[in-house]
Amino acid sequence: MARVVVDVMPKPEILDPQGKAVLGALPRLGFSGVTDVRQGKRFELEIDGEITDEVLAEIDKVAESLLSNPVIENYEVHVEDRSVAEIAAEAGR
Repeated sequence: MARVVVDVMPKPEILDPQGKAVLGALPRLGFSGVTDVRQGKRFELEIDGEITDEVLAEIDKVAESLLSNPVIENYEVHVEDRSVAEIAAEAGR
């Protein structure tokens, strides 16, 4: 089983009030040096079988038509590497 991740972010020219709220709160919480915050969405899709170019093309269609609003958001689709813990769990360690 593989995991495909779709990250969705507001386009740079779109205002991001949630990101601005986080940016304003950081100094009050003692964090400094952060100059900008953009807030987005992350979708993790568990896929049975092999991740082929055809599967990724289908997921791209899903990302464009359902998971994002292409007018105001950009998205990126990528296959997530499995963690060491996941590999060890599969091996029964």
